[in-house]
Amino acid sequence: MTKKIAIQGGYGAFHEIAAHHYFENEHIEILPRNTFRDMVFTLKDRQCDFGIMAIENSLAGSIIPNYNLIINSNMHVHGEIYLRIKQNLVALPGVRMEELKEVYSHPMAILQCQEFFDKHSGIKLIESIDTALSAGEIAKKGTRDTGAIASRMAAEQYGLEIIAESIETNKMNYTRFLILAENGIVIPPEEVSKASIFFTVAHKFGSLSKILSILSYYEINLAKIQSIPIPGKDWEYMFFVDVEINDYEMYKKSLEAIGPFTPSLGILGEYRKGKSVIE
Repeated sequence: MTKKIAIQGGYGAFHEIAAHHYFENEHIEILPRNTFRDMVFTLKDRQCDFGIMAIENSLAGSIIPNYNLIINSNMHVHGEIYLRIKQNLVALPGVRMEELKEVYSHPMAILQCQEFFDKHSGIKLIESIDTALSAGEIAKKGTRDTGAIASRMAAEQYGLEIIAESIETNKMNYTRFLILAENGIVIPPEEVSKASIFFTVAHKFGSLSKILSILSYYEINLAKIQSIPIPGKDWEYMFFVDVEINDYEMYKKSLEAIGPFTPSLGILGEYRKGKSVIE
């Protein structure tokens, strides 16, 4: 059975690469979408089975708007995967570095490659909505003085050549992708090794520290904590927390224990801890 996977970006985007790794040995169909919001709407309208969303990068940090998208759309986190990102400078066949005047790519990709372009100050960097779509535009327009930062898959997809390979500053450059589902897909508790939860805290002294102390008491390891301001409530925050689970019952007890200390508490997903893969 073919699984339809909605991604942000065009064919050859890192989201597609992550999809092929996560759904390894399964038959999938990629549904490209221009924005993360478009991807979520595709998932909510049940035009696909899963969506894939980048949530953080080891160099550039968290993609804050995506947390709001998840919580506001009631998406369920089904899994995760960490992809080693290799950024490449690509252009039309035969184009040389000295011919390039402009290079397009997603802002995060540009940030990841800034040191490379500091050595090529004559090239103007221009932000776009996606790495792969930038590569596609170059192929479509046939502009020889324009390049893109994109994956090897994107270069192959659009008939471009790699002028400079692996130009990212940090060679341990990983992006974490969440696999989202419109409905919760339950896996057996004994297979759950990670969970994504969210909660708010009252604007009182020590509110957050009490919750973190409770999680520590139940020996729950925090893999990540991300705060986001709550619109309309000055200096109040929602916290997104990823926890690693060694004992499912202890994890459930910890949630019961922190309940009285938060006005709202929810589970975005319980899933298997993701693996790290190389593009």
